[in-house]
Amino acid sequence: MAKLKDLIRPEDITTCDSTQQMIHKARKDGVELFFDRAENMRPCPIGNESACCKHCSMGPCRLNTKDPYSRVGICGATIDTIVARNFGRMVAAGTAAHTDHGMAMLDLFRGVIDGTVKDFEIKDPVKLREVAESLDIETEGRPLKEVAMDLYKALELTYTQVEGEIPLVKRVPKKTLETWRQEGIVPRGAMREIMEMMHRTAMGVDQDYENLTKQISRTALADGWGGSMVSTDISDILFGTPSPVEVEVDMGVLKEDFVNIIVHGHEPILLEAMIVSAGAPSLKRMATDAGAKGINLVGMCCSGLDVLSRHGIPHAGNFSSTEAVLVSGAVDAMTVDIQCIKQDLLRVSECYDTMFITTNYRAKIEGAMHIEMNEHSPLDCTDEIIIKAISRYKNRSKTIQIPKRTAKGIHGFSHEYIKYMLGGSFRSGYEPLNDNIINGRIRGAAGVVGCTNPRSKQDFSHVELVKELIKNDVLVVQTGCSQMALAKAGLTTPGAAAMAGPGLAEVCETVGIPPVLGLGACVDNSRILMILAEMVKTGGLGEAIADLPVAGCAPEWMSEKAIAIGQYFVASGVFTVFGHTFPITKGTRFERHLFEELEGKGFGKWGFASDPIEMARQMIAHIDKKRQQLGIDKVRERVLVDMADRRAL
Repeated sequence: MAKLKDLIRPEDITTCDSTQQMIHKARKDGVELFFDRAENMRPCPIGNESACCKHCSMGPCRLNTKDPYSRVGICGATIDTIVARNFGRMVAAGTAAHTDHGMAMLDLFRGVIDGTVKDFEIKDPVKLREVAESLDIETEGRPLKEVAMDLYKALELTYTQVEGEIPLVKRVPKKTLETWRQEGIVPRGAMREIMEMMHRTAMGVDQDYENLTKQISRTALADGWGGSMVSTDISDILFGTPSPVEVEVDMGVLKEDFVNIIVHGHEPILLEAMIVSAGAPSLKRMATDAGAKGINLVGMCCSGLDVLSRHGIPHAGNFSSTEAVLVSGAVDAMTVDIQCIKQDLLRVSECYDTMFITTNYRAKIEGAMHIEMNEHSPLDCTDEIIIKAISRYKNRSKTIQIPKRTAKGIHGFSHEYIKYMLGGSFRSGYEPLNDNIINGRIRGAAGVVGCTNPRSKQDFSHVELVKELIKNDVLVVQTGCSQMALAKAGLTTPGAAAMAGPGLAEVCETVGIPPVLGLGACVDNSRILMILAEMVKTGGLGEAIADLPVAGCAPEWMSEKAIAIGQYFVASGVFTVFGHTFPITKGTRFERHLFEELEGKGFGKWGFASDPIEMARQMIAHIDKKRQQLGIDKVRERVLVDMADRRAL
């Protein structure tokens, strides 16, 4: 590790005060965190612009990013072919991650239906019937178990079908679906699309960047309207559809006199089982016998966001803080499953005598303790984890320094709850949202999602971007690590309406909501797709998703999942801006295709900016363009609605 005086200041690394404190402590303790590794490892400039091909042993071939058409690869591959192949493989990997996650949830659903899984049950039968009816499955007068099995069989096609169209395209607005069919990009089945994407990007196969882009879109759509959407629906059916709940966030949720257990990852099964185990009288008694006041379950990353939305479980921080929180010395166990798990969490845990436990057969870490979770007996795993955490509590030997900062926010805005919130039990729907966009109180809507990245100042771009958007009357919805950045900044409370423009503030104060609505984990971006589909269905804002005055952004994206998410939003019709970097060589035909030409085909398009205010400027300009195209850009006289008008509604 470099000398302290040579290291970048924590205040320049992150806006999160708790993480700053832990970086200072880690450096004093001689413990290296990923922020310092990022500072000491510069990205490859050629790889950063995706101008390197290593898909065969003739290479790797590196092209000149300053003069991209001056040379080709040994096989003759042009810069457009190389960049499109690399982009396609990122989409395939990201889609595989969400699809495998969704398949695991579907496997659990099957186990609950056939009775082999005893510790979980169907918590939301209403959602089950709604999803079934959306797929034209008969529900009237039928036993719930029969409906559930038919739903399982239908959703399984999302993954295994080799021809036809994935089932959930029934939710796609008609005009948007017509565009997909015209372009030949409607997904058949996720497994087939991922397989074909990998094949077509192999050496000597598809060497036409426009043709590759079609398969890139088809693969990504198999994620957004397939694997991710199935995962969200099944999670709601089994664990309950979220509704707003007040949640405490930031590292101050750790408690020195409790057994602190952090659950980090992405599949909700682990933390749902942990909640059951932590409530067991025998384990609670074991904790108090060890001298603790109780067991304190805390979420991190997307696992935490999932149960935060359903149960109000406190949340300690996003991806960039997962190492830093261990430096507190107060974490008795960190348990992980899949995705966004840094391998170095093991080393940092060992520095502070924290139990670090992997639980998923797909995601072991060399040297880490592994207690495998079996969905048929999940409490065997979670009970053992809690027992080990209690043992560590009894034998704590490290200095404990818990950051005192916490914040409270309102989370858990499923698209179903938004319908109810806007219209009530008898008139639920998106008419109030559409009407307020049409009359100009709300300028438009934006999805701000995605990761944090050590090559960006943690949380900064998320917070500054959203402040600028709401100030300009743009309603914001969020998923993933972005949600935690905004929660720590106090932007997920109804009081944050004071920072919004007058029109958005008026709507928020009337409905009683914050100007930033947290929808859950990164896989729950499918909730945003459902909101967009409902807005089109409600009417008045065009016939396709591409007509809507909306935009999306991932300011600090990190993983291949983010590229897959971005592409399925673009293919669905949404202008999508990424920040800090973009895996493309500038000045190429492929860049022009993604950033300009796709929009002319009825899709959305990509955008890029490194500054959050510039991101906001691009998004607002796009929203204003769509308002103009819809003819709703003129200032309208505001009419006071009397009781007779209300009854007429």
